[in-house]
Amino acid sequence: MPKVLIVYYTRSGNTQKMAEAVADGVRGVPGVEMELRPCEEVTPDELVTYDGIIMGSPVYFGGIAAELKKLIDESVKHYGEFTGKVGGAFATSGAIGGGTETTVIDILKAMLIHGMIVQGTTKGAHYGAVAFGEPDQRALNDCRGLGRRVAELVMKLAEG
Repeated sequence: MPKVLIVYYTRSGNTQKMAEAVADGVRGVPGVEMELRPCEEVTPDELVTYDGIIMGSPVYFGGIAAELKKLIDESVKHYGEFTGKVGGAFATSGAIGGGTETTVIDILKAMLIHGMIVQGTTKGAHYGAVAFGEPDQRALNDCRGLGRRVAELVMKLAEG
């Protein structure tokens, strides 16, 4: 059975709320196993065991939180082993224009460098879900959509 990991870092709890909504989206796709874990509880060795990986981060100085970035940086030991896996990203910041989109793009760049597949959307949050402060209903809906899209693509690829 294909597996999706939602891995995130949070300090205030806002990114965790988004992660939980992403998980709801994944759960809505039959046949996909899902795990939701803070990045401090995930190792690079574990990352490669998933078919889909969705990462979330608060924005610090316009980029990924150091705790999640450390996991991404350490994943280089498995360079080449992520090829064909599905990726997605989400972020939260303190204000509009606070760096959510740059943070999402930074996560996606790392995934693309690893050879992962990233699917955008023509509706709303093209690159990934974003929130400003506590996620509102729009952000939570975008998170559910992100989780669903990644899980559906994982299923399509698993079915061959």
